[in-house]
Amino acid sequence: MEKKNIVITIARQYGSGGKTVGEMLANELGIHYYDKELAKLASEVSGINEAMFVTADENKKNMPIFKSSKSVYQGEVLPPESADFTSDDNLFNYQAKAIKELAEKESCVIIGRCADFVLKDYDNVLSVFVHAPHDFCMEQAGKKHSLGSKDLEKLIAKIDKHRADYYKYYTGKEWTDARNYDLCLNSSKLGFERCVEEIKSYIKVRFGEVF
Repeated sequence: MEKKNIVITIARQYGSGGKTVGEMLANELGIHYYDKELAKLASEVSGINEAMFVTADENKKNMPIFKSSKSVYQGEVLPPESADFTSDDNLFNYQAKAIKELAEKESCVIIGRCADFVLKDYDNVLSVFVHAPHDFCMEQAGKKHSLGSKDLEKLIAKIDKHRADYYKYYTGKEWTDARNYDLCLNSSKLGFERCVEEIKSYIKVRFGEVF
């Protein structure tokens, strides 16, 4: 019998190590890990230059575009003849389309991009949220950034706020709400390796021996 594709989506607080957990998990399971590579895939799906996806991601990090309205993802994409073909919202739509195509053809780990919401109707998806207390996130972020504690605190708050706003804008839901995910892990209590083991155990219980 052919084995089923299993997709693990990982949302994470900045400094919690969710990206590291995702990379370790993908490596242990022998499957692909997708983060920035999604821009290239979305470009291939849409025909829109990859740089536009990268630029849109960077712009969203620096602009308060999610202030009042939201554009909950419905699954549609606009065609090339549309005036909004290269709008930020349609770029998200094509990125979501690329994510869906991945879920249909291979087992993989996908970081961020509201992938848990995009794939909410897929029964082969395990959605994970990795979080940690403030001090742990500060410690981990401090390993990547040479900043004073106040500046580091501001950086973490800014990135997490952006992720929360981005998630709310495209899903209409709260990013940190445990009800959005199958599994929530406190990386400070478990450590990264144990987080990987917990996800693998969950996969085994829910999907059986698929890897």
